Amino acid sequence: MTEPYLSIPLDDQAATTLRDSGLRPAIVDTADDATFDAWLSAEARGFHARQPSAASLAQQRELLRHRRTTGVYDDSIPSPVAPVGTVSSWPAPLTVPGPRAVESWLISAVTVAPTHRRRRIASALLPAELRTAAALGIPVAALTVSESTIYGRWGFGPSAFSSVWTIDTRRAGWVGPTTPGRLSFTTPAEFVETGRSLLARQNAARAGEVGLSDYLSDRTMTPLEGAPDADKYRLVRYDGPDGEPEGFVTYTITEDDSDFTNATLDVVALVATTAAANAALWRYVIEMDLVATVRAHTRGVDEPLPWLVRDIRGAKVTNVQDHLWTRILDVPAALEARAYETAGSIVLEVDDPLGFAAGRFRLEVGADGTARVQETTDGADVSLPVGALASVYLGAPSVAGLAAAGRIEGDALALDRLFRTAVPPRLSSWF
Repeated sequence: MTEPYLSIPLDDQAATTLRDSGLRPAIVDTADDATFDAWLSAEARGFHARQPSAASLAQQRELLRHRRTTGVYDDSIPSPVAPVGTVSSWPAPLTVPGPRAVESWLISAVTVAPTHRRRRIASALLPAELRTAAALGIPVAALTVSESTIYGRWGFGPSAFSSVWTIDTRRAGWVGPTTPGRLSFTTPAEFVETGRSLLARQNAARAGEVGLSDYLSDRTMTPLEGAPDADKYRLVRYDGPDGEPEGFVTYTITEDDSDFTNATLDVVALVATTAAANAALWRYVIEMDLVATVRAHTRGVDEPLPWLVRDIRGAKVTNVQDHLWTRILDVPAALEARAYETAGSIVLEVDDPLGFAAGRFRLEVGADGTARVQETTDGADVSLPVGALASVYLGAPSVAGLAAAGRIEGDALALDRLFRTAVPPRLSSWF
């Protein structure tokens, strides 16, 4: 049966905007292999990736048909098979503080061909995605970004940051716990269903994570067709002392041609549903023989790694950057979906030039952390743009910085007390 979101027609406002620029938007028929292949190739080109092979295209067609796929075409080009703009989207649960889940509209594959810049393609597609989500009654939109200067103009705000780690294994050492479980090599074919289950459990327990499709889950365990270093992937599982699976790590190792003992291990994914699994998997990669350096990305900003190694300077954060951006579309539904760690009441004045979330709202949080939100005419305690509301929505410690930048006015301390969580949000994957 076709999902309702796949049958929503093309957004009229976007179609008008693009037609005025001499372009034609269209919902891509993903059952038409040739048309879908052209779209997939255009998306790869937009991210400067290699042209997908026939095998890669066949795999992507099967894995990505569940997405609502839009292309923008220039009919003045002879045989305009390939689009000059792309975007895809689908609904998925976003974990919010509690942990609880709210339905979100995930947006991906936003590209504009360099031959068609300044033709209002992104300016038409992004608001169209927001209107589509709003029409579906979805209160939050989300995306991961390759550039941090683009999406604020449409009301998105950075909501979860990620860290990148570089570990000098000889210096770092290990002082973390000895875990009672068992590590073992496995294969994606043997482990795929278990791995998907572990990812679902991990992501449902941490604000900022999203419910992953099979496509997104599987690429943490096995390389997709055409992936570089595909033959180097290794998959190790961790089972607790009762034999139940609790996590896994996927990684590649690159040798140093001049020194066989100086290899680099790159973590593709480290998934843990318990503290023991997290410690065991980190210890495994750090104590790997012949490996001098371990690199890992998309880790949380509260990664406990410094406290697990002997020399804290041997495990360095080499980058922290914005990763998950969210956009509030329905303030009452979004704010009532999450839990709060402090009781209280605050009136928010939300500015939203696109109109989805604009208004004045009273947020009342009870002793049990449950919220009630209603529109009000009472005076505002805090005034902020919708992008700033998105940045504090998942519990990140963003209020002070936003206030210092003049983007939050009023009682910033009260806002911070209500919204901030002891555990900051994290998104450990891309979508």
